[in-house]
Amino acid sequence: MTNEMTFSKAGLPTPQALVHALRSLELDIGLGGVAIIKMDKTGAWVLGAEQTEIEADSLWAVNPFSFMHGYIAWGDGEVLGEVMASVSQPLPEVEAAPEGAKKGWEAQRGMLMKCMGGEHRGLEARYTVTSVGGRRAIQMLASDIAEQVEKDYSNPVPVVKLGRTRYQHKSYGRIYTPEFTLENWVGLDEPDSDPIEGDERPQLSGTHDPETGGEPTEPPRRRRRR
Repeated sequence: MTNEMTFSKAGLPTPQALVHALRSLELDIGLGGVAIIKMDKTGAWVLGAEQTEIEADSLWAVNPFSFMHGYIAWGDGEVLGEVMASVSQPLPEVEAAPEGAKKGWEAQRGMLMKCMGGEHRGLEARYTVTSVGGRRAIQMLASDIAEQVEKDYSNPVPVVKLGRTRYQHKSYGRIYTPEFTLENWVGLDEPDSDPIEGDERPQLSGTHDPETGGEPTEPPRRRRRR
């Protein structure tokens, strides 16, 4: 008797494709190949349900067509309701918040990004946030894009590094907020950036945890946060 299991090789993916597919489970990639990205309570940027930390120097191209706004209702660590729309449309209307929503409907903004290099190259991620600082960061980036489009419509895609700022709250201590540091502007079909299609629209599925305060740590490569 042999301990080997034999499968037909017909139609099997390449090793690289298999690795990418298996890691997609770790990153909690949903429909359309979009992962969830967020800043955790220590100010580190992480991906997916396993909170895999992204490379500190990674660059991300922000889809200028993907900005969204709306509302989300959180229960005890789970999303009870979410209503989002493109910023080209009015804020969506909502009824009474779902039963159990701790803060009722919370204002939320978001956007889609694509990683430009490193181990997550080509990965699309959905970033949504309810905190005042996070929503302000998205607003500032959107304003920068609007100014860029007026000056140079051929390069409307901002390439950013994901950073953080912090301030001291009198009740909650040190609070971290996201910061998008602009590195460059590229076109929708930039050859070195894994092209962003102009007709892409936000994928409005998936969940994330709201941001909270915490103590800083420097994010090492692919370390899972426990």
